[in-house]
Parts: sequence; structure tokens; C-alpha cells
Amino acid sequence: MDQFASAQGKKDHAIHLNCDTLEFEHVPVKLDGIKVVITNTHSPHHLDSGAYNDRVRQCHTAVEQISKVKPIKFLAELTEDDWKEVESAITDPIAKKRARHVVGEVARTAAAVEALKKGEIAYFGELMTASHVSLRDDYEVTGPELDALAEAAWQVEGVLGSRMTGGGFGGCTVSLVKEEAIDRFKAFVGTEYEKKTGLKADFYVAEIGDGVSRLE
Repeated sequence: MDQFASAQGKKDHAIHLNCDTLEFEHVPVKLDGIKVVITNTHSPHHLDSGAYNDRVRQCHTAVEQISKVKPIKFLAELTEDDWKEVESAITDPIAKKRARHVVGEVARTAAAVEALKKGEIAYFGELMTASHVSLRDDYEVTGPELDALAEAAWQVEGVLGSRMTGGGFGGCTVSLVKEEAIDRFKAFVGTEYEKKTGLKADFYVAEIGDGVSRLE
């Protein structure tokens, strides 16, 4: 996804990508008076191969068990209504949590695309936060540093949403912050984060730009 976004990025647009078919669309992101703030945990970002492989295996287990009652190839095929009908087929409680996250994340992504198209940035922010909660509780790929940043961000007036970005297990969060709240955001989140982790966070106010291009 990182390489795809770098290649296909478009200024002031998000990319809605189907990772199975590589079909995509550019979705306008209108952030009047709102900034994208990236916060670095400075906790080493490492996709622990064992943890990653565990989640792949757990999702495969869920697909296998669901397929006994509803033929599917991927969890992403399931709607939330489908999930209610088939979740009892998953007997492994961990696999059920992983599958619940995937189904919910697909639904949140679709809702996020519609929110952006309608200019409903506040709702988009709520979906970001809900995504982090699911990544924390059901997929379990956040960790104490990312959680400390996100949970501090949620307390700041003027923050529309905040969640981990990337593969998890360290790295960064991304937040939508009203311009007038950015200094307050940095001060509060930075202080709370250092209290909880002993680490100092770095903050980057970002813009949504075009993807790579040839420099003439």
C-alpha cells in the first residue's frame, strides 16, 4: 500500500484501494481549517514476523470455519450483516476477534469513503478513532506507545480523530486536528506520552500531496 500510495497519490485526495484487484479511486479530502498531524512514538517500528504470521494464520482459520456455513475466499467479502449470521461458526475465540476486526474495518473504510465524498470530516474522524480501538482490542497490533498517543489525542478539544498508521507494533499515529488546537495538541499529547512511556514524541504537520513524479 505504501508504494501504491506513493505512485498514485493525488493532492488533497485519499486513495480507496482494493488490494485484491488493485482497482482504486481518488476520494477528495476537504480539510478546511484542519490539519493532518503525524506523531512519531520513537518506539522502534518492527513488524514482528511471529506476531504477523500469527494473525495471518488466525484469519485463515476464521475463513476455513466460516466456509463451512458460507463459502468465502476472504474475510473482506463479508458485510456486517453477513458477520452476524456466520460469527458463531468460528470456534477459536482469537480467530473470531481477528475476523471481527477485518469485517469491521472494511465497513469502516466504505463509510469513510462516503463521509469524505459528503465532506463529513467529523464523522471521518470518528471512524479513524473507531479503527484504532478495533486495532487495539481485536487485532491487537497497537502496543502501549501507540495507545498512549491515540488515547491522549482523543482528550484534546479540537481533535476530530486519531489512530495508528502503518503496520503497528510501533511507528506513528495520524490525527486530524483543528488548526487552532495544534499547539495545545502537541503540548498535551507530548506531556502525557512522556509520562506514560518515558519517550519523547515528535510531531509533523503534513499536507496531502501528489505522488512521485519526474523532476524536469
